[in-house]
Amino acid sequence: MKENGGGRKQGATSPCAACKLLRRRCTQDQCVFAPYFPGDEPHKFASVHKVFGASNVNKMIQELPEYQRGDAVSSMVYEANARMKDPIYGCVGTISSLQHQIDLLQTQLAIAQAELLHMKMQQFSSAILSGDAVTAANSPENVSSVISAHAVRSVFGI
Repeated sequence: MKENGGGRKQGATSPCAACKLLRRRCTQDQCVFAPYFPGDEPHKFASVHKVFGASNVNKMIQELPEYQRGDAVSSMVYEANARMKDPIYGCVGTISSLQHQIDLLQTQLAIAQAELLHMKMQQFSSAILSGDAVTAANSPENVSSVISAHAVRSVFGI
């Protein structure tokens, strides 16, 4: 291999992020970390190393079959970043927050559906009172609304 002006050999691969941080010589073909922590993304390994420790990450990676290692590293990076933001709950805090938002949105959806049903019932009632009972009774949408309205009235006391 030829050396360029900076003293570095051309064609030599740069060390992975783990070996850079740990200041070790990186042999790309033998390094466990190299496929998952490229040298141009040092923040990934830094956060994983800070939360789990390099030795534990090494053990976890080696205990898994090759086809699961990429997903496991992605999960470790996600959990490490979550732990950096929230040291107590980590990603569990994020999951809990999202679950709370889902519950809130489901409640809002149920309320909106009940209001829509209430409006349909008012429209149906006004059609009957105005003498347009045939049109109101023959509409399949209104027939299902009457059935559903009974359920809403019993739940919401409308």
